[in-house]
Amino acid sequence: MPGRLPTHADFPSTVTLSITPPPPSHPPTNILILLHGLGDTHAAFTKLATQLNLPETACLSVRAPAPLPFDLPGFHWGDDMVFDQHTGEMDTDTGFAASTRVVLDKVIKEGLIAKCGYAAREIVLFGFAQGGMLALHVASSLDGELGGVVSIGGAPSLSAPLPLAGKKNRTPVLVCKASRASSVTDSAEKRLKDTFEFTEVKEWKRAGDGMMRNREEMLPIMQFLARRLRSRRGVPEGSVELT
Repeated sequence: MPGRLPTHADFPSTVTLSITPPPPSHPPTNILILLHGLGDTHAAFTKLATQLNLPETACLSVRAPAPLPFDLPGFHWGDDMVFDQHTGEMDTDTGFAASTRVVLDKVIKEGLIAKCGYAAREIVLFGFAQGGMLALHVASSLDGELGGVVSIGGAPSLSAPLPLAGKKNRTPVLVCKASRASSVTDSAEKRLKDTFEFTEVKEWKRAGDGMMRNREEMLPIMQFLARRLRSRRGVPEGSVELT
């Protein structure tokens, strides 16, 4: 039985998120969960969900559960907040146990699967930076296959579960990174390929990771989504339109 469009009542009141329905006359066959970066909120990705306008796909933009300290604006996904004593920058990899409980247990398992009728294969995660790290962590924590993960500049967490010998996670993964000064290092790519059976790493010709900023950078993401999003309308899955 196809899943239905989620409502806020399907999730605990402690989880802050927005719900963007698919285009008119398109049943919500898929769910795309959007996870923002450190120091941001779900608002920017709510706008992204509208811009994507993916057929048969409802988008959930989830806000990280932990506010930044010292009255700084924004939220973060980590279990702790650690600052580098030399640079003053925040460590993005401080564990994701609490956020995994929110996204995997409360949103995916209890909300989308148990209440709305979706299969795990119909749920895709999209995360930026620390949100991308969480997306990979959630996928590796699930005993099963999600529809896919897109991580923009987010490397696998050092705290992510390791697969059993000879049994890699089968959720397909696309990681997009800068060709220079990326957080996704060579060792991070190795951890990615050691954890997931189907991985693709796309380098953008730029210095430093960031969100996609032109059609060339957007193309591999849309191609990945076109392969992974399902359709019940008899339209080829590769027909997702670039906007």
